[in-house]
Amino acid sequence: MYLALPAMTHHPRPGIIDSMPTPLTRLPALLASLVVVAAPVLAQGTVGPAPAPNAAAAAFRKVLDDDYKFRMREFPEFAANQGDHTNDDKLTDLSPEAIARRELHDRGLLAALRRIDRSKLQGQELLSYDLFLRDKEEDVAGQRLPLRRFPVNQVNGVQLGFPSTIRSMPRKTAKDYENIAARIRAFPRYLGHITDQMREGIRTGWTQPATPLRTLPAQIAAQVVDSAERSPLWEPFANLPAALPDTTKVRLRQLGREAILGSAVPALRDFQAFVERDYIPAARKADGISSVPGGSEYYQFRIRQETTLDLTPKEVHEIGLREVARIRAQMDSVVQAAGWTKSFPEWLTFLRTDPRFYYTKEEELLAGYREISKRIDGRLPELFAELPRLPYGVRSFPAYEAPAQTAARYYQGAADGTRAGYFVANLYKLDSRPKYEMEALTIHEAAPGHHLQIARAQELKELPQFRRGGGITAFVEGWALYAESLGPALGLYQDPYSKFGQLTYEMWRACRLVVDTGIHAFGWTRQQAIDYMLANTAKSEQDVTVEVDRYIVWPGQALAYKLGELRFQEIRRKAERELGAKFDVRRFHNALIDNGPLPLDVLTRVMDEWIARQK
Repeated sequence: MYLALPAMTHHPRPGIIDSMPTPLTRLPALLASLVVVAAPVLAQGTVGPAPAPNAAAAAFRKVLDDDYKFRMREFPEFAANQGDHTNDDKLTDLSPEAIARRELHDRGLLAALRRIDRSKLQGQELLSYDLFLRDKEEDVAGQRLPLRRFPVNQVNGVQLGFPSTIRSMPRKTAKDYENIAARIRAFPRYLGHITDQMREGIRTGWTQPATPLRTLPAQIAAQVVDSAERSPLWEPFANLPAALPDTTKVRLRQLGREAILGSAVPALRDFQAFVERDYIPAARKADGISSVPGGSEYYQFRIRQETTLDLTPKEVHEIGLREVARIRAQMDSVVQAAGWTKSFPEWLTFLRTDPRFYYTKEEELLAGYREISKRIDGRLPELFAELPRLPYGVRSFPAYEAPAQTAARYYQGAADGTRAGYFVANLYKLDSRPKYEMEALTIHEAAPGHHLQIARAQELKELPQFRRGGGITAFVEGWALYAESLGPALGLYQDPYSKFGQLTYEMWRACRLVVDTGIHAFGWTRQQAIDYMLANTAKSEQDVTVEVDRYIVWPGQALAYKLGELRFQEIRRKAERELGAKFDVRRFHNALIDNGPLPLDVLTRVMDEWIARQK
């Protein structure tokens, strides 16, 4: 499970996605350059007053403002997510010239940041400076890496992101629908640049492995239709506002048909042919990223990028093994309490196969998620002093997307409050969606997990935009996994099966540390990883297979969850230990999330200061 940005088909940090390759022998120095040693910073549950203005603060604010305006111009999808719909008729330019322009901007921005006298900053401004400098150093370092050689895989890519972008666009006026049609007409050029990036990957040996991509052609083929009404891009035109005149509706639907059948479908047909004829046959045979030129150094970079920690693959692997052993002991206790007298493997088989644990109708599974969500929402004031205003909904994956997708993901709402967030559940193969996992999954994706944390960050208007919209994986996913542990306080996990389901989710994230490093650093095969996860969790073979394929095509991303959660748990234990009777869980939780997403080392410093001030 992971979050996604619905109004974007690519990452808003261009230095990372649009980077051009150079030799990877410089990676150790690049990694060192990412470390920012920050002085103590303001730590508080809610943002405090801004410091008195000075020349350094004014210069920093100008850098932030210039960068924000630049990104709003360069990334129309990002701008729309911020409430600016000026360029809703366009898609991000992914041409080599545009990429070079963004790289030059980031290098200039970094130079401007380094000219600012950091010693003159304080409080939240100092924290923002350190975070922004860290971001831009990572972006510029990313320019030297071939990160954009992997623009598409079976769980994330233009074939999934573009329909989501179209679905999320405004649709109130005739102009809104004209923008949708124009954006669809812009799609062939956009997809052409992505294809060029993949061709460059073939030329240099930086391809995805073939096996996980087996569902990719079908995802594309499902959108190569002979009738516009069968396309996922048609959905806005099927639901035109009632207030529009009938003649306008006829005109807009014709615009939609022409754009879909004249632009999107031919481009997707060509892309499908390229994937089937050229890309998959050229895809690498080995699963691990270490098999590509410079892959081991790249993996070390990805560990740092995703976890914000300086850990080696071996250190991560060993943490995972320890966590697997610890959680297994808890699992054994729950199994014993349930009165099970047979073996652990037989217990797992029982959970995977007994009909009592599975819905037989898709609408019942979706209704079950919605009911759990409402139960949780009513208890949230017990754990938080302040809650976000933005609501969220619960919906299912489109049918063409579901087979290769994980159990769920979260699509964040619009920063201007015009679009709710969504917890999206997978209804494919109901016999792989057990009831005993539903409570933990709902907590993770909706509240108090992704939706609560992200919507709260979006509303912290005193913070600069890059902090309100930050996507630091170790924080965002670490928080969502920590949130799963709050189930008992929310009245959940009241039977041994649901409790085991929560432990299965925690074990799943611990296994990731072992499996991800095993695949990418220690030569594990795909089947070896699948077998390890099946032996240690109650997750279905469908879920495990999809997950392992995700780890293969997305090196290092899955490490952030458990490592982030361990840091959140460590901070909570320290706060409870040092504050004793003064520990207020509601204020503590807001203190954790009310500075926006933070790197784990910075989060630790911030919370140490918060704890000291509560004594």
